Amino acid sequence: MRRPIVAANWKMNMTSGPGVELARGVAADLEGFDGADVVICPPFTVLATVGEILRDTAIGLGAQDVHWEPDGAFTGEISTAMLTDVGCQWVIVGHSERRTYFGETDETVLRKVEAVMTAGLRPIVCVGETLEQRESDRTEAVLRTQISDGLRGLGSRLAEVVIAYEPVWAIGTGRTATPEQAQAAHLFIRGLVGEMAGDQIAHGMRIQYGGSAKPSNASELFALPDVDGGLIGGACLKADSFAEVVRAAV
Repeated sequence: MRRPIVAANWKMNMTSGPGVELARGVAADLEGFDGADVVICPPFTVLATVGEILRDTAIGLGAQDVHWEPDGAFTGEISTAMLTDVGCQWVIVGHSERRTYFGETDETVLRKVEAVMTAGLRPIVCVGETLEQRESDRTEAVLRTQISDGLRGLGSRLAEVVIAYEPVWAIGTGRTATPEQAQAAHLFIRGLVGEMAGDQIAHGMRIQYGGSAKPSNASELFALPDVDGGLIGGACLKADSFAEVVRAAV
C-alpha cells in the first residue's frame, strides 16, 4: 500500500507571527497522528522559524521553489544548500503559478528536480492542464509532455519523486475536478511513469491531487484508487481545516 502524503502550500501568505501560530496549531492538531506523511511548505522568510517548531514532530518541512545552481550570481534565488541548512526535506517544483507567472518550463523543472535529488531532498513535481487545454481535449497530451520532458532521464530515481496533479482550472477558483476526472488523470500519470520507469516504480509512486481539495471533498478524492493524498492550498491556512484534510487521507 502507498502511504498517503499531504502537503500544505502556504504560497505567499504568513509573516513570522501568524506563521508560528499556524505551524504550532497544525502540530498540536496532528500530535500522535501517523496515518500519512505530512509536509508544510511556508514562504522562504519563515522556513527557519517554522522548521524549529516542526523539528521534534513527524511533520516535514518543504520549500515552495528552488534554483538549480548550487550558488552564484542569481539575485533573489535560493539554493538547495540554503534549504538544507534550515532543515528542509521537500521542495515543490513546477507549480502552475510558477509556470504561469514566472516562466517555469519543463526544462527548468527537470534541472530543479535533478538539483533537488542530488542534494538529498525530495521533489513534489506539479503537472496539470489549463481550462482551455481540458476543453480542447488536450489534457493527456499536456500531461505526457510535462512528465516526459520534466522528468526525463531519471529512470529508477523516479521512485523518489512525488507528483502532484493540479488541474490549473481548479486552483483558487472554487472549482474541483470530479472524482472521475481526478482518477482518470492520476491513472494516466501512473501509466506514463510505467512507460518511463517500469510498472513497479509506477505502482509505488505517490501521486497527489492538487486542485482545491478541502474538508468537504477530501475524503471522496483521497479514497480514489490512484490518489495518494493532496497538495493543499487555501484549506491549509487554518490549522483545524488542514488537519481535517490530512485525516481524510487515511
